[in-house]
Amino acid sequence: MSAYDDLMAFQKETEALGQIMGRLGWDQETTMPRGAAPQRAEEMAALEGVLHARRTDPRIGDWLSEAHAPSEVGKAQLRLITRSYERASKVPADLAQRLAKLTSASQGIWAQARADEDVTAFLPTLKEVVALKREEGAALAAGGDVYDAMLQDYEPGASAKSLSAMFAALRPRLSTLRDKVMASEQPADLYFDFDEGKQMKLTRKLAKTFGYDMSHGRVDKAVHPFSSGSGLDVRITTRTSLRDPFNCLYSTIHEVGHACYEQGISNDYLLTPLGNGVSMGVHESQSRIYENQLGRSRAFCVWLYGQMRDTFGDFGVADEDTFYRTVNKLRQGYIRTEADEVQYNLHVLLRFDLERALISGDLAVDDLETAWNDRFASDFGFAVDKPSNGVLQDVHWSVGLFGYFATYSLGNVYAGCLNEAMRADLPNLDDTLEQGDPSQATDWLNEALQRHGGLREPRATIAHACSGVEPSEGPLLNYLEGKFSNF
Repeated sequence: MSAYDDLMAFQKETEALGQIMGRLGWDQETTMPRGAAPQRAEEMAALEGVLHARRTDPRIGDWLSEAHAPSEVGKAQLRLITRSYERASKVPADLAQRLAKLTSASQGIWAQARADEDVTAFLPTLKEVVALKREEGAALAAGGDVYDAMLQDYEPGASAKSLSAMFAALRPRLSTLRDKVMASEQPADLYFDFDEGKQMKLTRKLAKTFGYDMSHGRVDKAVHPFSSGSGLDVRITTRTSLRDPFNCLYSTIHEVGHACYEQGISNDYLLTPLGNGVSMGVHESQSRIYENQLGRSRAFCVWLYGQMRDTFGDFGVADEDTFYRTVNKLRQGYIRTEADEVQYNLHVLLRFDLERALISGDLAVDDLETAWNDRFASDFGFAVDKPSNGVLQDVHWSVGLFGYFATYSLGNVYAGCLNEAMRADLPNLDDTLEQGDPSQATDWLNEALQRHGGLREPRATIAHACSGVEPSEGPLLNYLEGKFSNF
């Protein structure tokens, strides 16, 4: 065997072990007994130790120095393996294990603090997470910007400077649009009890409608909806609310976007570095375009309204137009995952600024809740009422995902670019969406983007799908202003 073949065989085993670790995480969020948390933390730390040893194995360096890629695909494989090896080699093994153990335990502590509305119960653990993440970031940065080094885990090639410029362009137009729409009359809230079993039945139908392959996946419930896995085993979760069925339905469509990306990657790349979504920003572009530009479109709402009537009977919405406006209603709200399209990015920008301040040391963990509440009141015009609606609402910081939040807004920007290109190629898309058939769009996305996995760098992935047009915030802002200006 050649050095390239030896390297890819070794990498396949590493990828398989990584999938096992992901499955442990899925189990922890869905079916694991609560009392198993301390043992699970030990299990995760042990497996992280094995993975870190493999990712930093000196043989990788030897193989890389000798390997000759047989094709353009092979060159892309080597590029990603090199990046992973260089990054992993900068992080001491004991630090990687301590982080895995701490963040596994921290997740449970966060969940309990959130349930108890007790920020002080979580802060000591969060201090430990921030300290270890700073240590890891400093190792990765090797004298450079620590936060930029963290970003590379989620969006290779991104920088705080470039993201800040993009977000600065988003904020004023989003705020102006929000104030304009909120000043107009909004549809009434739903006053109906939506059976949660029926919600789950409809949500599984929606998953299949958007192309989710249930023979290689499943839908479960979790506190915080997520997608997990790649290749032949891609799982999603959702959550239900008796009075808010859209929480369940659109969380599901969102996670299906993530899952269809992973399921749609060419099986030629299975258990290789190319066999995963190329970045979290690109990943988020898929979940957001499924959820918003497709799922919340006027055309698709025609079909979904009929499904809601068939499932729940008369739930107090008189017609399709009112249903469309109810689905897209702007409202005051605390929760990022439940925010409307106009205000969603404002929630993300708040987190982006706060976590940069945490990592730099400009913001102490003890002052985080006050900083969050002050910033929220400034951005949204009303006060946070309880921690679960404020600083404790997201799982990300508890598991050390610093640098992740920015990719949510970046994903929205990418989705705006993809939607513009897709609509140009599919002028009759709304005709099929009205029939509950998004396959034109999902097939376009698979061909243009999903099947390629990690073949190209993130921005190049979007540009390729958009016929060479570089991504920018303009298409997203134009789409939102066009949709909501006369709402």
